[in-house]
Amino acid sequence: MRLHRLSVTAFGPFGGTHEVDFDALSAAGLFLLHGPTGAGKTSILDAVCYALYGAVPGARQGSTLSLRSHHADPNTPTSVLLELTVADRRLEITRRPEQLRPKKRGDGMTRDKAQTLLREQVTTGPNGPEWKALSRSHQEVGEEIGQLLGMSREQFCQVVLLPQGDFARFLRADDQARGQLLGRLFDTGRFAAVEDRLAELRRTTQRRVASGDEDLLRLAHRIAQEAGDNPDARERPLPDLTPGEPGLAAAVLEWAAIARSGARERRDVALAAVRAAEAAHHAAGRRAEEAAELDRLQRRYAQARARAAELAERAPEREQTRERLRRARDAEVVAPALDLCQNAERDLRAARDAEERCRAPLPPHLATADRDQLAALERELRQELGHLAAARRLERRASDIDTELTALDRDARADEDAIAEAADWLAGWSERRLAHQRRVDACQEAAARADQLAARIEPAVRARDAAELRDRLTGRVEALRAERLRAAERSTAARDHWLDLKERRLRGIAAELAAALCPGQPCAVCGSSAHPAPAQAGEDHVDRAAEEAAQAAHQEAEALREEAESQLGAARAELAVATASAGDTPAAELAHAVSELRREHATAQATGAETHAAREELAHAEREYERRRAQREDAERRVAARTSRREALAGELASLTAQLTEARRGAASVAARADRLERQVTQLADAVEAAAAGESAARRLREARERLADAAQRAGFPSPRDAADAVLDASRREALQQALDQWQAEEAAVAAELADPAARAAAGRPPADLARAEAAVEAATHALRGASARETAARERCDQLDQLSTQAARAARALGPLRAEYERVAALASLTAGTSAENERKMRLESYVLAARLEQVAAAASARLDHMSGGRYTLVHSDARTSGRGRAGLGLHVIDAWTGHGRDTATLSGGETFFASLALALGLADVVTDEAGGVRLDTLFIDEGFGSLDEQTLDEVLDVLDSLRERDRTVGIVSHVADLRQRVPAQLEVVKGRAGSAVRHRLGV
Repeated sequence: MRLHRLSVTAFGPFGGTHEVDFDALSAAGLFLLHGPTGAGKTSILDAVCYALYGAVPGARQGSTLSLRSHHADPNTPTSVLLELTVADRRLEITRRPEQLRPKKRGDGMTRDKAQTLLREQVTTGPNGPEWKALSRSHQEVGEEIGQLLGMSREQFCQVVLLPQGDFARFLRADDQARGQLLGRLFDTGRFAAVEDRLAELRRTTQRRVASGDEDLLRLAHRIAQEAGDNPDARERPLPDLTPGEPGLAAAVLEWAAIARSGARERRDVALAAVRAAEAAHHAAGRRAEEAAELDRLQRRYAQARARAAELAERAPEREQTRERLRRARDAEVVAPALDLCQNAERDLRAARDAEERCRAPLPPHLATADRDQLAALERELRQELGHLAAARRLERRASDIDTELTALDRDARADEDAIAEAADWLAGWSERRLAHQRRVDACQEAAARADQLAARIEPAVRARDAAELRDRLTGRVEALRAERLRAAERSTAARDHWLDLKERRLRGIAAELAAALCPGQPCAVCGSSAHPAPAQAGEDHVDRAAEEAAQAAHQEAEALREEAESQLGAARAELAVATASAGDTPAAELAHAVSELRREHATAQATGAETHAAREELAHAEREYERRRAQREDAERRVAARTSRREALAGELASLTAQLTEARRGAASVAARADRLERQVTQLADAVEAAAAGESAARRLREARERLADAAQRAGFPSPRDAADAVLDASRREALQQALDQWQAEEAAVAAELADPAARAAAGRPPADLARAEAAVEAATHALRGASARETAARERCDQLDQLSTQAARAARALGPLRAEYERVAALASLTAGTSAENERKMRLESYVLAARLEQVAAAASARLDHMSGGRYTLVHSDARTSGRGRAGLGLHVIDAWTGHGRDTATLSGGETFFASLALALGLADVVTDEAGGVRLDTLFIDEGFGSLDEQTLDEVLDVLDSLRERDRTVGIVSHVADLRQRVPAQLEVVKGRAGSAVRHRLGV
């Protein structure tokens, strides 16, 4: 993989668009990336990682919104473009993160989605290489880059962007920390997954075995519940068993067999008791049936005798019913004549009522006229009504003319109003048009002024912010000056106190030496072994601990003074920068100026925003002018055409009015006169028809009365009234006949009951004792039910015990394979987890794999470490256990050739730790590259750490890095070390400023 070009826009500290030409930097093979702290050196590496993987390195991850530069213009989108060659393919990756931008219309911000574009350089056109778009999908681009590089983002950040600080910690880390880093790089999670899977299988099989034992115990307790009060079960109760206990299945099965045997014996005893109860119940039932039959016959005979006496008492009533039915049958021949006479009377009354209603509306002189007079008058009125048809047509025409004249007058008034309104509007057109044009001009001028004011706002805001910062820093400088003075006073006091204690200790140093003398041993000062008068410590003697404490207090106070001095210098520098930017103008005055600029800008912007609306209003007014002018001309043409039409209609209406006056004869209209005649004709026709109907009804009534008198005489009734009283309807006749038939049937049934020999014999016997027989049956039934229930319970208990025993035997058979599987899985899980006795080094499976990888890394790193250290140091992997109970696998030691012994990497000095971690990082990069499929890495970056090296070691490290340039490999060094700027000619400098950072290429020799 070789990087060619990187372009960043509004990314991190870079406010604008900046490009890095890796091809130019790669010409020297080794280049330096340097700049002040916070300038954005690491952001260059972040941009490379973001272009490839869509995310920055793990330690700097956050929201994609945080990638956007705070120095960028709001309308400039954040983007990263990287051009590289990988797997012999030249690609260009462009990424835009999710970001906020100002809305194109209105105020506020809107969110743009993340975008990705992958292009490849191909030679297809006549003009040489061209770029061909491959994909715009985040997922497709990520998969394509991942397959080409063969590395995840974490591996890329460890292999290409070599983080020396991480590997310095890696050297001193314990086995667990090393395992976490190596696991991320070599993706050994699958081996950890195997361990977890085996552990999960062990827990699962253990739960299954425990669940099988618990199921077997639950079955045993259910068998005990079903066995109940079995004497055998009481003699041999269920043992107190626990899950996992040896012999659990055999004990449960043995106890189940005992419970089944006792249950079968109790079932046989209950069956014999049921058979005896069934025999007693059958005998009691037979006796109860005999008593019930005797009671039934006795009651039936007594009821028959009582009914016979009742029938004898109602004999006169039966005779009256027979006579009533006979007279009704005689009157049936008179019934049609009666119905005909009643209908004729009803029709006559209705006809007379209708005739009175029809004559009521007629004039008084026609109320008593006969039918012929009314009919003649009706014919005369109908003839006169026929003559009015032509007059009706003339009247409708006159009405139409009048309506048309009214419409003409209305339209004329509307046109006259429209002409007047248009004339009024057109009279003020010039002034209105001039006003609209003035508004358009004012809006355009306001838009131009808004642009001018917008350009002045940002400098004014910067000046205001600088003035506010100046005011804050002024107070901070005063506070720091006072703090520095206090720190200086405390430091001077601590120094005086320390010197005083030191002087006092020197005066009493003889006593301090005398305290160390021992009898018989020579004095350290004079050499004598005799100590006749050792010096004694005075009351103001100061020991060494008090002096050292005072010296430490002085040093601490001096450090605080230096820190206060440093903070004051930094604050003064910041104050000078802020004062240079803001000048002496007060911050309040600058803030007021910013507010006024923003207010004027907002006003001008709001007025300028109305430019389009003003132009639309002007165009609308011009269209309205054309419309009203055309409207006035059309109305004038219609007024001229309407005058001639009105004169013709007025002449025709005068002629029709004379003819209609003759036809109306005083009525309001021809139609009104015709309506009046039609009502009179209708009334006369109704009266004639009602009179005819009354005469016909009277004639039918006379004929019906004659027929009724003749029918009553032939049927033997003295008068029609007697015949009408004897008539019965069908339902009444049917009811009387049913009563007679019922009496006859009941007499026959009673006679048959009294003649029955069995009933007569039963009546001669003593009364039956039915209650006693039923009580005996109930007692026998209760005894049978109890015996049956006990037999059913015993039989069900046997069936349930058989089922539970079968389930227990099946569960016991199923436990065998489960227990064998658990033992096999548990042995494997313990072996891979490092807890098995067979795993001598207590190494987990993942640690075992990582140990092999670490051994490869140590071997690859030692080749470079040997050169960097002048042949002194070699890295080796150790799989020794860390303690008596610890685990082995990921130890790392350094062999010192000068002593021939190995030692812990934590004992290396700062410079030695740097080049050891660098060798380790380069060795790890080689191993991970091979692991990724041998992808060639032509560009590497090494981050910091060179400041801890002496000149000779720095030369040796640079020789090793220079050797990496073999086969056209490029190495970029990220460092603050000034000496490297003299040793590495090709440089990429990152410069920071108030408007954002920028990059500069230095390609000198």
